[in-house]
Amino acid sequence: MNEVWDNRHLIWLGLKLTLQLSAVAIVASSLIGLFVGVGLFYGNRVVRSLLRLYVDVIRGLPILVVLFLIYYILPAVNIDILGVHIPTNVGRFQAAAIGLTLFGAAQVGEVVRGALASVPKGQSDAGKALGLTFWQRLFSITLPQSMPVIIPPWTNTAAELVKGTSLASLLSMSELLFATRKIVERTGDVLPFYIAAAAIYFVICFTISRLGALVAQRYRFGVAR
Repeated sequence: MNEVWDNRHLIWLGLKLTLQLSAVAIVASSLIGLFVGVGLFYGNRVVRSLLRLYVDVIRGLPILVVLFLIYYILPAVNIDILGVHIPTNVGRFQAAAIGLTLFGAAQVGEVVRGALASVPKGQSDAGKALGLTFWQRLFSITLPQSMPVIIPPWTNTAAELVKGTSLASLLSMSELLFATRKIVERTGDVLPFYIAAAAIYFVICFTISRLGALVAQRYRFGVAR
């Protein structure tokens, strides 16, 4: 593994970009997916129909197709609002972040919708009788009770987004897989570098999985409020 150690700087640069992209995609998709799920469950017919179309279309497409649509199609679209041109050119990082966020938000939105449906309606009605607003009932009653249902599939989605960052290499973005491939092309040593990359991806995804399991356990036993 001396070759891997000798090229650790290039691997670290790719890993750093992978971590940055993963963090942006996970945080953004979680926040957007939360409101998508709320809209799917509580929205009126028009809102539910539009969000259902978004979720079904995005979930029915491979992540790579979504990335290509953002990177190649979006810059060709002209958007003018009140005579003001809105630029749609995006860089590689922005395209990858937007594509992964759209994919992750659709997954999280469906998870949140199902979790909200699992909470007995009487819980929300009790909060309403106490004079709580919709958002107060949502964040103090409904969501806390649905967290044990949300966290396990959310953890899977977060891990999928980390692995999905490897597809950004097809946009010539120098994340971990792209950096690994460039090192392999230069050195001719295939096995040690791809084993190292696989180990790094495994450690990241395993860490997310274990943290998610711990958080879910705390909610399950009522420690988190």
